[in-house]
Amino acid sequence: MSDVGLILILVVLVLGGVIATVGDRLGTRVGKARLSLFNLRPKQTAVVVTILTGTLISASTLGVLLLASKTFREMLLNFGRIQTELRDRGRDLEKAATDLKATDAQKAQVEKQLTEARSERAQVEEQLKRINADLKTSIDRQRETNAQLRTTEAQRDLTRRQLVAVSGQALKLRSDINQLQSEQKTLITQRDQVKQQIAERDAEIAERTKLIEQRDREINERDQVIGQRETDLKRLEAQRASLTATLQQIERDVELIRSGDLAIYRTQVLSSGVVRVGNSEGAKAAIDQLLQYANRSAVEALRLGRDDLQIVQIRTTEVESLIQQIRNGQDYLVRVQALANYVKGENKPVFVYMSAVPNRVVFSAGETIAAQTIDPSKLAPQDFQRSIQELLAVSNTRARVAGVLNDNIQIEKLLTLGSFIDQLRRYPTPVELRAIASDTTYTAGPLKIELVAVQNGQVVLRASS
Repeated sequence: MSDVGLILILVVLVLGGVIATVGDRLGTRVGKARLSLFNLRPKQTAVVVTILTGTLISASTLGVLLLASKTFREMLLNFGRIQTELRDRGRDLEKAATDLKATDAQKAQVEKQLTEARSERAQVEEQLKRINADLKTSIDRQRETNAQLRTTEAQRDLTRRQLVAVSGQALKLRSDINQLQSEQKTLITQRDQVKQQIAERDAEIAERTKLIEQRDREINERDQVIGQRETDLKRLEAQRASLTATLQQIERDVELIRSGDLAIYRTQVLSSGVVRVGNSEGAKAAIDQLLQYANRSAVEALRLGRDDLQIVQIRTTEVESLIQQIRNGQDYLVRVQALANYVKGENKPVFVYMSAVPNRVVFSAGETIAAQTIDPSKLAPQDFQRSIQELLAVSNTRARVAGVLNDNIQIEKLLTLGSFIDQLRRYPTPVELRAIASDTTYTAGPLKIELVAVQNGQVVLRASS
C-alpha cells in the first residue's frame, strides 16, 4: 500500500471520528437542553440530529474517496463504458472463432484432395511394381516418402488437437469472464442495498460499514480476476496463432513432398551402420566414417554437382556423448538423420543428429510376421496383388512396432511371385496367406520375408517353390 493510500485512510478515519464525536456531543446537549426542531419532541429532535450526523459521515467518506482516488472515481463514473468495451471484446472473439471455423473447412477440403492424391499414388505404385529392373529403387523411395508423409501428417494432427484444446480454453475463459461480470453486478447491487440500509438503521452503522468495505474488496478482487482472465485469453490467442503458423509450415512441407522438390526431409536417414567398438578411438573412427557417408548422400540428394563439399554439420557435444555410449564393445545400430527439410539445389549446411540403439534380435527365422485369410475363388485377378500389398504393409507396421528401424522389406524369390499368384488362384477353398521371416532379423534390418499359403495348418504353397 502506498503512502497516499495510508494518508487517505487516516483522513477518512479521523474525519469520521471527529464528525461522530461532534454529533454525539450535539445530540447529548440537545437531549439535555430538551430542544425542539420543526415542532418535534426533544427525543425525536435528538434522533434527527444523530441521523444527520451518520449521513454526514457517509457523505464526507464518499467525497474524500471521490476527490482523492482517481481509480475509484473512474470506476464509479465510467462503469457503463467499461462494460460496453468488455462486450465489444467478446464480439471480436466470436468473430475470430467464426474465421477459425472457416479455416477448418478449408483444411478439410485440402485433406480430401490429399486422400485423392494418395489413391492416385497407389495406382502409380502398382504400375511401377511390374517393372522388375527398377523395383527395389522404387519401393525404397516410396517407403521413405510415405514415412515422411506419415510423420508430417502426425505433426499436423497433433497441432490441430492443440488448436482445439486452446480454443476450448479460450471459450472457458470467456465463460469465466461473463460469470465474474455477473458476480460483480450482484456485489454492486448488494453494496447499494447496504448503503441504503445504513440510512434506515443507525444502530447497525459500524457493522454495515464493514460489510461495504468487504464488498468493495471483493469487487476489486473480481476486477483483478477478470483482468487475469483477459491476460490468459490473450496469451492463449497468441499460442493459437503460433500453432496455426506451425500447421501452415507443416502443410507447406507436405506440398514440397508431393511436388518432388524436397531432396532431404526431416528425420531422413542419410547413413547408418552396425558398429562394435571397445574404445573411444574406434568409436570416433566409426562415427567419422558414418558422417562421411551421410555427407556424400546429402550432396547427391541435393544435386550440387561437387563431391568435395562438406555440408553435413553436427554438434561436438553430441558426438562426444555418442562415443561414450557405444565404446562398450556391444553391437549398436548408429544412424545419421537430418534435422530439417532441404530443397534440391539448396547449397547450405545440412544439420544432422545421431542416435544409437542396441542391435538386438527382433524376429527369428521362420517366425510369422503377419497373416491374412483369402478365398481365391471369390477374388478378382487384381485383388490378389492388393491382398499381398496389404500383407506387406501390415508386416512393415509390425516390424516398426517391434523395433526394426529399417523400413525396407525384402521378399525372397521375388521373381517367382507371379507364378505363386497364378497357382494360388487355382485353390477353390479359403487359404491363409502368411508372411514369415526367412532369416534372423535384427534392429538394423532389413526384414526378409517369404510368402506361404497355409491350409488346415499345413503349408500348401510357397513363393519360392
